[in-house]
Amino acid sequence: MSTANPEVRDSALTVTTPDGDFAAFVALPAATPAPVVVVIQEIFGINEDMRETCRKLASQGYVAVCPDLFWRQEPGVSITDKTQEEWDKAMKLYTGFDVDNGVSDIIATIATALKRPDAVTRVGVVGYCLGGLLSFLTATRTKVDAAVSYYGVGIDKHLDEASNVKHGLLMHIAEADEFVPAEARQKIVAGLSGNPHVEIHTYPGCSHAFARHAGVHYNAVSAKLANARSTEFFAKYLK
Repeated sequence: MSTANPEVRDSALTVTTPDGDFAAFVALPAATPAPVVVVIQEIFGINEDMRETCRKLASQGYVAVCPDLFWRQEPGVSITDKTQEEWDKAMKLYTGFDVDNGVSDIIATIATALKRPDAVTRVGVVGYCLGGLLSFLTATRTKVDAAVSYYGVGIDKHLDEASNVKHGLLMHIAEADEFVPAEARQKIVAGLSGNPHVEIHTYPGCSHAFARHAGVHYNAVSAKLANARSTEFFAKYLK
């Protein structure tokens, strides 16, 4: 799937950390300098879904950057949700993933991206699945201007950090998420609903990854609604 926008350009970025260097996919808008949005991957790496997400954000006027957060385990992962073999690999990577290192790599990505001449100082993050958790944690551990979390897995285990959210956080929660039990979803909503910086939307009947482009659980109506909310949210906080 393509944005079909000839003015959006694919690019790349190298992020340097004390532990080593890793790559990031970049989609550039027609007009720069522009705000930065860091796109945080699912358990499938920087696949076509993540690249398309970046291109759509670039078409909306953002420098979209997707870091390779699996680089410590296996650089360059790009798989789908279509086969059991791919799922097995994705779950192996997920279980071996260090969340704190992931947040540190996102922070390094933000710092590197903001040094680009085509970027301005406003920055947001958006994450999906594992990335939804990392987006939440980035909101609690940094001063990003805006964070969007799609069906984050494991957020209920980190609610002790919820009071640290001081800037805009938008959450999209699937009510039939097979990876986030109802009790966990209720804890997340209860733990965050009192924070004036947090906006929460739930999507009845939707499974995990309902907004994944061409995903097996893609729900066009709910994905369109969630993405429209995200577009409005980023415009409010970043432009």
